[in-house]
Amino acid sequence: MPLRSAGSGKVSPEAVHHPVFARYYARFSVGAETRMGMGRVRERLLTGLSGRVIEIGAGNGLNFAHYPGTVSEVVAIEPERLLRQLAVEAALRCEVPVDVAPGAAEALPVKSEAYDAAVLSLVLCSVRDVPRALAEVRRVLRPGGTVRFFEHGRGGGRMMASVQRGLDATVWPRLCGGCHVARDPIAALREAGFELGPYRSLLMPDKGPRLPTSYCVLGTARRPLDQDMPGR
Repeated sequence: MPLRSAGSGKVSPEAVHHPVFARYYARFSVGAETRMGMGRVRERLLTGLSGRVIEIGAGNGLNFAHYPGTVSEVVAIEPERLLRQLAVEAALRCEVPVDVAPGAAEALPVKSEAYDAAVLSLVLCSVRDVPRALAEVRRVLRPGGTVRFFEHGRGGGRMMASVQRGLDATVWPRLCGGCHVARDPIAALREAGFELGPYRSLLMPDKGPRLPTSYCVLGTARRPLDQDMPGR
């Protein structure tokens, strides 16, 4: 497996440590698979993938069971220790080969242009440096490689946007493992130089009150065929 020293500077793989939130998330996310329909979203996120895949911010590994048999290998990067342990357990139950490794999104410990696809699933909300993380995604993808993303972020009109900004500036990141609710994943992907493919907005959950975390996007992007990185 082409693991190596991180490609964009030194970031400790153990720099992310949210044990209380990790325990809460591990319990909540399992129930959300059926209660909120997350299992169906994961199927749509990953269907049709093939070749070598890197998943960034794998959490407790709930995506693993949904990878199709056309995927030859998954390298799953997860910096939070407890969630990574749970991801290792999930990988052992998976039919597709999955290797779980520590690492930060801003400095992925893998070779450049080594992967056919990258998966971003509810991770851009919590990375410390979104442009740097997406530059790393672009680095490790082969030219023309695919990004599959399912992210939550800004939405719901002026009042909800104000609530989201207020939460981000105060208690939300501290309580929720660094999560931010007012980021714009589509704009971030564009600014990082990815070509946006089809994507759709959806609400999670799709029924009931609208929450600051309800506004999601599911779709695809692509690393351009040219070799140049933004800023070169």
